[in-house]
Amino acid sequence: MRGFHRKAPFLFFNGNTFAELGRQIALAIFRELPATRQKAIASAIAHYIAGVLGREEMVGIVEGMSRSAELVVGTRVKTLKGSLRGVIVRVLDDGRVALRADGSTSELIALPESLVPEE
Repeated sequence: MRGFHRKAPFLFFNGNTFAELGRQIALAIFRELPATRQKAIASAIAHYIAGVLGREEMVGIVEGMSRSAELVVGTRVKTLKGSLRGVIVRVLDDGRVALRADGSTSELIALPESLVPEE
């Protein structure tokens, strides 16, 4: 797709055309993932096609969002956007996790699909 975008076959909105094609294909391919992860992958692919994200960064995002996280007590995690970092302190019976944000003594409850392990 990126190569077709670079050839500029359309006069107007060339980037948006191919980025949207890539986004829709990504959503179809990764439809088994939670919606938040699908959107992150689709956005990374669209940005790569439009030329605003490098290949290595795009691949890193796709691989990171595709991985199934093994969230156990003691795992360091961050939110999908990286706005919060912390450590898992409990795994609840319903599958949600309790985490303690860095610099805090409070516990936050989160869905596992909204978190990724820190590397």
